[in-house]
Amino acid sequence: MNPPNKDKLKIDFRIWIFNNGEKLFGKGRVELLEKINKSGSIANAAKEMNMSYRQAWQMVNEMNKRSNHPLVEKQLGGKNGGGAILTQAGKSAINKFNELEKRINAVIVEETKKLEL
Repeated sequence: MNPPNKDKLKIDFRIWIFNNGEKLFGKGRVELLEKINKSGSIANAAKEMNMSYRQAWQMVNEMNKRSNHPLVEKQLGGKNGGGAILTQAGKSAINKFNELEKRINAVIVEETKKLEL
C-alpha cells in the first residue's frame, strides 16, 4: 500500500459567528450580504443564490435582530421600486468575516503542510 501524498491532504473548516449564543452569520449569510450589496435587492440576491425571497428575508431579519447594529436596511419604493442597502455595519461585517477567514485559511495551509498521516 502506498503512503498518502501530503499534497492531497486537506483540512476544511467553516466559521460561524454567534452573538449571545445565536447564529449571526457564516459563509452563506456573508454571500447573501455581498449579493444584496451588489444588486441593491434582497429579491435579486435570493434569486442569484437559488433561494426563496422568504428565506433570504428571514436570514436578513435574523442578522439584523442578532447584530449590535442593523446590517441591511430596506429602501421604500419610488419610481424604480424599493430595494435594500447594506449599512456601514453590514459592509464592515463582510470585510471582517472575509479577513478572518483568510487568516484562518493561511494557518490551515501551514498546518496541512506539517501533517504526516
